[in-house]
Amino acid sequence: MAGEGDKRKRFIAATAANYFGLDPAVGPAALAAGLYRRPELANFLDDGNEFLLVVQHSGTQLTASNKIEATDSRNNVLVFFKLRPDVITEDNLHSNILVSSMLDSPIYTLYQAVRQVFAPVLLKDERWSKTFDPKLQKLLSELEAGLSTALRRSDPNYTGTKLSEDDVRAILTPTDEFQFWIECARHGSKWCSKERASHFKDLFEDIAKDYYNLDSLSLFEVVDLVETTKDTVDGVWRQTEHDPYPQPRMHNLLDVIGGSLGRYVQRKLAALNLWEDAFHSVKENLKAGMLICEQWVSACEYLTGQLWQRYTLHPWKNEKYFPESLAKLGKRLDEVLTVRTLHEKLTFFLPPGEQNSLHLAQVFEPFAGLNPVHCNPYTEPLWKAAVSQYERIIAPAEQKIASKLKKFISEIQDSPQQLLQTFQKYKELIKHPNISKELLFERETLIMSTDFETRCHGVPGDVSGPLSGKNLSEVVNNIVWVRQLELKVDDAIKLAEALLSDLPGFQTFHRSTDSFLEQLKVYEQEQFDDWSRNIQSELSNPKSGLCIQANSPVMELDHIFGTLNILYSDRLVTLLREVRQLSALGFAIPAKIQHVANTAQKFCKQAVILKQVAHFYNSIDQQMIESQKPMMLQSALAFEQIIKHSKSGPGGKAHITWDNPRELEVYIQKLQAAAERLSTENRKLRKWHTNFIEKVISLMNIDLLRQQQRWKGGLQELRTGFASLESQGFKPCDMKAWRQHWNHQLYKALEHQYQMGLEALNENLPEINIDLTFKQGRLQFRPPFEEVRARYYREMKRFISIPNQFRGVSEAEEEPIFTVMTERNANGFLTAFSKAEDLFRRLTDVSDQFKEWIVIGQVDMETLVKTHLSSKQDWEKNFKALKVRGKEAERLPRYNVTLFFCFVFCQTL
Repeated sequence: MAGEGDKRKRFIAATAANYFGLDPAVGPAALAAGLYRRPELANFLDDGNEFLLVVQHSGTQLTASNKIEATDSRNNVLVFFKLRPDVITEDNLHSNILVSSMLDSPIYTLYQAVRQVFAPVLLKDERWSKTFDPKLQKLLSELEAGLSTALRRSDPNYTGTKLSEDDVRAILTPTDEFQFWIECARHGSKWCSKERASHFKDLFEDIAKDYYNLDSLSLFEVVDLVETTKDTVDGVWRQTEHDPYPQPRMHNLLDVIGGSLGRYVQRKLAALNLWEDAFHSVKENLKAGMLICEQWVSACEYLTGQLWQRYTLHPWKNEKYFPESLAKLGKRLDEVLTVRTLHEKLTFFLPPGEQNSLHLAQVFEPFAGLNPVHCNPYTEPLWKAAVSQYERIIAPAEQKIASKLKKFISEIQDSPQQLLQTFQKYKELIKHPNISKELLFERETLIMSTDFETRCHGVPGDVSGPLSGKNLSEVVNNIVWVRQLELKVDDAIKLAEALLSDLPGFQTFHRSTDSFLEQLKVYEQEQFDDWSRNIQSELSNPKSGLCIQANSPVMELDHIFGTLNILYSDRLVTLLREVRQLSALGFAIPAKIQHVANTAQKFCKQAVILKQVAHFYNSIDQQMIESQKPMMLQSALAFEQIIKHSKSGPGGKAHITWDNPRELEVYIQKLQAAAERLSTENRKLRKWHTNFIEKVISLMNIDLLRQQQRWKGGLQELRTGFASLESQGFKPCDMKAWRQHWNHQLYKALEHQYQMGLEALNENLPEINIDLTFKQGRLQFRPPFEEVRARYYREMKRFISIPNQFRGVSEAEEEPIFTVMTERNANGFLTAFSKAEDLFRRLTDVSDQFKEWIVIGQVDMETLVKTHLSSKQDWEKNFKALKVRGKEAERLPRYNVTLFFCFVFCQTL
């Protein structure tokens, strides 16, 4: 490609390709093809007067221009521009070109560049601010403010002084929002009067100055600011003097406030060494940071999830807003505090000698190089790995701590109050998993008195709820849990009567346990009564799913979503289980509930079967391979017809109902048979698909050049598979998509071996034996050189043209997709032909090594003998020399030129 060797063009093209995220699999040459040919690129590089090159992404190509067009397009732009009016060379390539991207609009890009890059460097950096003229500093600040205003007015609907209230693109921080209303209050518009904007400006005034100077506040001051912010945004939302505050704008404001608070906490805590600074200081700052995060998360959930949703004058619509990133930051800070607290407790509990032996001074090494306040999906795996390594390091220390605590607790077990104080004092250690496991028995001593009170109001399975059993509903689970507690109390009473009946406090203990048992009985009955009331209330609601009538239809087809719904709800299945379990627990089920359960029980077996069929119907689409769906269309339609025509009676007008068991049974059998046919067909076709996958993968590893018969055999197996399915009744037209799929897979396998074959083509062509003979006074090849050359290139052509004859599994009338392979791999031909020419050049060189052996055949022997052989000694001497040369001729080598040209020297006497 022209320009491909130009380092300057490669730099421009590579930079642009990386920026626009073009697919590297396409290849740099293809990506840059359009760009290399652009005269604008040449002008920029070779003309000192051309300062600008603008690159854009259009389709799969890169386009260039020497000026930035005024357009409404929001396509990203990459701009290269010169510092000096010079021709670009390899030497000044990196010193005379600046690169900048342009996103959204020139105003937006300039504003962000000034705000994020140049203003901080020139106004805040000590080195540059000293040398930067104060007037220029003021102008730079004014430029930033002016660009911010211009950006807020750059909405497509903006005209004159009309600002778009719903445009929040430029609102990136709380101060941007405050500034927005300040500007609206100055100018006004048809949708927002100056009075309304001024009202919002005044409402924000209480917090605006704090957010403008957020970094100057301490963490504890910002804790108070969060509470003030909550009250302020609540006042803004619920004001009634003017039109309501738009919800999209409030949603964005809550989001940018959360982002601003999160970044503030990160900046403040980054100034501390959270692993080495004094624990007291770190603890206080971490707690303050956590409080900021937690308070704002709680405020957003309360305002948008409860308070504003109930505010009828301006209700919050849709679901509540949750600042997820801020919540994750708060969770990370809590984890950091837990690590530091655990370390502090360990060092307090262990003497210095044991600390040294357990290497407690090195426990924070896993966190080296990791900033703990950076919380995002990329740092989360690193953090978890560091915590895991930290826990492995402290495991031996935890074992020692657990042993010490065991001994200490065993000495105070007789003092419940002291025991409780001890657990409270060392709760940070005891709640750590490793120590908690070691102190299981000791912790159980506290369970009896506190377990019920802490769990009875929770959700089963939760940390603070009743213990959860398998396959139990909430009410049954709670009752079973209370029954277990009753058994534990009974066991405790029996043990106390046996061992403690002579103690003064035994009667008090006995009365407290009786009271506790009574409390458990009341709780148990309340659970059952609540369940009974709820179920009977649901029975009066037709939409509850519990109201099943014997003459109601068994199912319905949702024509909107295309799903089959069995009119036997999962709630009924749960009710049956609850009634059965509660009856077994000794409760008397109300007659109304028992009647519904009995009715549901009669149809339960059929309902389960129908639900299985419905699940199959609703999910078969996901179970099918996409390209095989046309092949199963007839079976699927037949199955669907049975479902759509679920009618009974002579005229087929009435729906099949639960109270017609014979027709229902026949209908279920039809459904099951149709579902089984479709399922069997799908399994069979998936099996064929899997077999084809294995065959194509094997073809990927079969040498196309040397093992063409194996390739043909593998391909024939695929064709035989298609023919077999056709003989089983599958229509060729329905198999077209599946054939096309496998043609594409075969293309990949063929191209892989085709490329491998091109690289080693000269090494794997059939061997050609060539004799070097002396004939008619000169050395000659047999067969002739031209014939060998033609034969060799014929073999090359045969391999190169394989894709042109390859049809894959296509039918005769289908256009094959393999012919383009030859053109796509044309670069490999150059290497193959170059190697071939080198081989023929080496063949020619071989004949030159035998020229001295044919000299005697190129002179007049009679004349030579008469001239040089005049005596007996001359004849004897030459005969001896002839024998020596004959023996040397016998030792002449058989030459084998690489790439399987074979040469045999034939001595001619």
